[in-house]
Amino acid sequence: MAETMKGLKRTNRCGELSKANIGEEVTVMGWVQKQRNKGGIIFVDMRDRAGLLQVIFEESDCGSENFAKAEKLRSEFVIAVVGKVEARSGAVNENLETGEIEVRAREIRILSEAETPPFPIEAESKTKEELRLKYRYLDLRRPNLQKNLKLRSKITTTIRSHLDAEGFYEIETPMLTKSTPEGARDYLVPSRVHPGNFYALPQSPQIFKQLLMCSGYDRYFQIARCFRDEDLRADRQPEFTQVDMELSFVDVDDVIDTTERMVQKVCKEAIGLDVQLPIARMTWQEAMDRFGSDKPDTRFGMELKNVSDVVKGCNFGVFTGALENGGSVRGINVKGQAEMPRKKIDALVEFAKGYGAKGLAYLAVLPDGTYKSSFAKFMTEEELKALVSAMEGESGDLLLFAADKNKIVYSVLGALRIEVAKQLDMIDNDKFNFLWVTEFPLLEWSEEEERFVAMHHPFTMPMDEDLQYLDSDPGRVRAKAYDIVLNGVELGGGSVRIFQPEVQEKMFEVLGFTREEAYERFGFLINAFKYGVPPHAGLAIGLDRFVMLLVKADNIREVIAFPKVKDASCLMTEAPNVVDEQQLRDLQISLDLADTEKSGE
Repeated sequence: MAETMKGLKRTNRCGELSKANIGEEVTVMGWVQKQRNKGGIIFVDMRDRAGLLQVIFEESDCGSENFAKAEKLRSEFVIAVVGKVEARSGAVNENLETGEIEVRAREIRILSEAETPPFPIEAESKTKEELRLKYRYLDLRRPNLQKNLKLRSKITTTIRSHLDAEGFYEIETPMLTKSTPEGARDYLVPSRVHPGNFYALPQSPQIFKQLLMCSGYDRYFQIARCFRDEDLRADRQPEFTQVDMELSFVDVDDVIDTTERMVQKVCKEAIGLDVQLPIARMTWQEAMDRFGSDKPDTRFGMELKNVSDVVKGCNFGVFTGALENGGSVRGINVKGQAEMPRKKIDALVEFAKGYGAKGLAYLAVLPDGTYKSSFAKFMTEEELKALVSAMEGESGDLLLFAADKNKIVYSVLGALRIEVAKQLDMIDNDKFNFLWVTEFPLLEWSEEEERFVAMHHPFTMPMDEDLQYLDSDPGRVRAKAYDIVLNGVELGGGSVRIFQPEVQEKMFEVLGFTREEAYERFGFLINAFKYGVPPHAGLAIGLDRFVMLLVKADNIREVIAFPKVKDASCLMTEAPNVVDEQQLRDLQISLDLADTEKSGE
C-alpha cells in the first residue's frame, strides 16, 4: 500500500546535489529509474526533473523494514528517501551531473507503485513515436523532453522580461472571435446562445493588436495561442504558440531592430549563442533567384544560376519551350558528383516531379573532359561549354536543370538544393544562420479563385514607391513585409500595416471584395480607423519553431508538451471525438454523416 509523506519535506531535487552537499542529511523525492539488488546492498537510480541520483540501501543503515521496501522497488515507483550525501564509493560516473556522489539511505517511503511502463523511460528512446504519444505523460518523463520544455520555459521568461524592459505591455486578446476566412481555414465553435452562429478560434491576434494600436497602447506583446485548420508538417501544428507584437509610430527598420535585440537576448540566455547584429537582409526576389526559396538555408552554397540567356538559341525543346511560355531555365551545381550513379539521379528526378517538375535535365562534367547528359545531343559543343561556364562547372561536377514557369522552377530547385545537401551531408548543424527576407510581393495570383490574394494578409502596407501600381499592375507591387529566417525555416514574419482608409479600401478592391463584403468581414477595424489611427507595424515569431531550432530537434512535437499528430488528432486523449447527443441538441446542431459513411470513412 502506498504511504504518505507524513510531514516529510523535500530538501533538494535529485539532480541538484553535488560534492558541496557531502555530509548533509537530505530528503529527495522522485521516480525509480532502475533498481539493482547486489545481495546485501541495493542500488537505486532515482530521477526527477533535475536529473539522476544514485541511492544505496544497506540493512545496517536503514533497518530491515526499509531494506525490504527497497527490495520491492521497480521502475517508475514514486519514492521519498531520507539519507546522507557521501562521496561515491565506486567509480565516478563522469556522464552524470551527480556522478561524484551518492545518498546512503536511512529511510524510504513508497508514495506510489507503478505498473511496468509500455516502453523504457530513457533519453534516446527507440520507441515508435505513435506509442510514445499515446502515453505522452510517460514520454514527458524522459530527460531530453524535460530539458526541451525547461528551455522553452526559460525562453518565454526571457522574452517577457526583455519586452517589458523595452516598454511593451502584455495584453491578452480573445480566443472566441469572428471568422474572417482569408487565409488558412478557421476552427469554428458553435454558439449555444446564438443558434446557427459560430465563433472562430484565432489564427492570430492580428486585428485585435491593430485595434490596440488605435487605442493608444503603443507597444503590445502576447505569448499567443493560435489555431489553423490546415495540413500538418514537421514544423506545423493545428494549435501553436507565437510571440506576437505590435508597435506604433514605427517603420520597417524599427520592428527589425526591436526583434533582433530580442532574438539576440534569447539565444544568449538560452544556449549561450552570440548572434551578431545587424542580421543580414535579402530581398524576396534575391532569395528566390539565388536559393529558390523565400526562407533560404544559407549554411551552404549550391545557389541557383539563371542560364535562360545561354540556352535560348539551342535545339533542346524543353529549354526553349519553357522560355517561349514566359518561364526560365535555371540550375544548381552539385560539386564533385559527376559520377553519381544513374539510380540516384533518377531518384532526384522523381523527387523534382513531386514539386511540379515534368522532369529534370542533368549534365555531368566527367574527369576526362567529356559529358554525360540527358540533353547533350540537342546542343553543340560550343553551347555545352557556354552552359558549363555559366554554371561555373568544373571537371567532376554534376549540373541539374529545371525549365518551366518561374514559380515551378523556384519550387523544384529550392527543394532539390536542400535534398541534395542533406544526402551529401553538406549542412553544418552547429551553425545558426539568421536572415531577414524583405520586400515580399504584396499579392499573388490564385488560379483556383481567379483573383489576387494577399501574400501575408489584407492589412499589409505596399512599398511607398509601388502604390502607383495598385490599379494598373497589382502583381508588381511589393509589400513592406519582412520574415526572419533561421537555417531555412521561417521563424516569424510581419509587416507595416495600412493605416490610411483610402489605401485599405483600394486593397480590398484589388482583392475582389465589394465595399459591403469588406465591411461585413472587417467593419469594426475599418470603423476604428475613422477615429485616429497611428502608423503601426508588427511581427510574430513562432515560439514552437524557435525552440525546436535552438535545441536542434527534428520535429516540433519534441518541444510541445501535448502535441497532435499529422491528422490533427491527439493519440493520448483520442481527440477529436464524438460528443453526447444532448450537447448537439443544446447547440441545435444535427449531423448528416451519410456521405462519409457511404465512402467508408
